[in-house]
Amino acid sequence: RALPVRVITVGKKRLEGVRLLVDEYKTKLKPYCSFEDSLVRSNPRNAQDVRAQVEDEEVAVMKLIGPDDWVVVLDERGRDVDSEQMAELLGDAGNSGASRISFCIGGAYGHGSEVRKRANVTIRLSSMVLNHQIALVVLMEQLYR
Repeated sequence: RALPVRVITVGKKRLEGVRLLVDEYKTKLKPYCSFEDSLVRSNPRNAQDVRAQVEDEEVAVMKLIGPDDWVVVLDERGRDVDSEQMAELLGDAGNSGASRISFCIGGAYGHGSEVRKRANVTIRLSSMVLNHQIALVVLMEQLYR
């Protein structure tokens, strides 16, 4: 069964081109699954300390993850997956009894430890570090593919 999909991205206001691409992919995904796109403001308290920034972002992300969500954390240290493996991953999530699949894209300093612990799987889109907006576009393409 096709699970509803939520993408949680930590970052600042999106560039217009990114918004247009995300909207295009939302339209393309509509026949296959319900889709929700959540943007968590990076560094909400303007903390100077990186740890405080990551912790604040983590609190906001964890509030969006439901207890029955199947969580995929995107991280450059995660497991490499090709397009076929991504499709298998989505299928596995659908067979897990989860109510939704949530993809988490971290901010400039990555994910906090609680988000990492909550993950059912951690994958990478590239061995290179990607800006959260680029990671979102790449993820949207793979979800549609």
